[in-house]
Amino acid sequence: MKIPTLSVVRGCVLITVRGEHVNHLINVLAESGIPVWDIRPTSDHTFDMKLLLRDFHALRPLLKRTGCRMHVSRRIGLPFRIVSLYKRKFFAIGIIMFFIMLFLLSSLVWNINVVGNEKLASEDVLKVARQAGIRPFQWIFRLDEPDKLSRELSMKLPGTSWVGVERKGTTITIQIVEAAEPEKKPLVSPRHLISRTDAVVTSIYAEQGRPLVEKNTRVKKGQVLISGILGDGAANSEIVVAKGEVKGLVWHEYNLQVPLVQKRKVYTGERKNKSYLVLGNRAIQLWGYGKEPFAKSETLTEHDPLTWRSISLPIGWMTEKVMEVAETQETLQPEEAKKLGIQSAVRDILAKYGSDSQIINQKILHEKKENGKVYMKVLFEVEEKIAEELPLVHSQGE
Repeated sequence: MKIPTLSVVRGCVLITVRGEHVNHLINVLAESGIPVWDIRPTSDHTFDMKLLLRDFHALRPLLKRTGCRMHVSRRIGLPFRIVSLYKRKFFAIGIIMFFIMLFLLSSLVWNINVVGNEKLASEDVLKVARQAGIRPFQWIFRLDEPDKLSRELSMKLPGTSWVGVERKGTTITIQIVEAAEPEKKPLVSPRHLISRTDAVVTSIYAEQGRPLVEKNTRVKKGQVLISGILGDGAANSEIVVAKGEVKGLVWHEYNLQVPLVQKRKVYTGERKNKSYLVLGNRAIQLWGYGKEPFAKSETLTEHDPLTWRSISLPIGWMTEKVMEVAETQETLQPEEAKKLGIQSAVRDILAKYGSDSQIINQKILHEKKENGKVYMKVLFEVEEKIAEELPLVHSQGE
């Protein structure tokens, strides 16, 4: 038969019927308009079936008429749950109190974030916010509307062009847009641009000042590249701040040594989990007690806050994964070790002389293998920026 609508809400029972006329009982139930479903034979003259709780008492006269006996195997549905909860009053009260506490905790302000401020101190913003009623553990329903709070904070915070207040769950974010002020350019003294090292000039661009060298010119350390003195004589000269960019070819010599046996860190796959219940800014450990079984390990932390309707609640779950770490050794071939050493030197050059530097050429001057290491002397030809500043005194000549 068809399952009645909302049978779980209305309540139903699973009964076991025994007797030689069970089939006759089923027909009598259908004639009487009493719905039964999930009829399954379990043995000879024994059937399991379900019927609504409201029809349970109407079943007894029909059992007598057909000579069958009945046993209740299971009670299903909301009415039985309510009776069970009523018998366990303290448990039901505990559940109700839990949801009440959850509602109260989600009605408080727990976190206040200040973003967008560069010149204003966050402490000053929070001080003004407290005067407007925005503070931790404040009831959310006691706060004014966000627009009103924004206007109040804007008037009390000097140097701001706009202040926004946004609430997401138990967190309030104060967005600061500071008033734009004219950029104060630092005072720059007149200067030359000189070469910081011996090089061959590959390009020169003088934004301000007088260039004194040309492309493909060999220059020495300290030589003036772009002069800060304009004019052809003392009477007609003008002192300016030399600006521009000069690039040149520079040679760097590296003495490298690379071990043929490289030690690496790997994860073994073994780990231990520690679980915490997070309440606000505190974490209470629930599982994973005991000493760490690993000699070397690394810990990865995962935080999973509880949400309700896209609102983050101050309650959550945190898991710490303590993963075992082991060291492995890898033996390199000499060619691999040479490649690894050269790559290390290139990274050093880019870090020291700028990421826009270009390796034009590299030459291994000397190499040997000794005591489990590869030793190399490598000469790098690099195109890089070679100009640096030299303050200029008015009485100084070129």
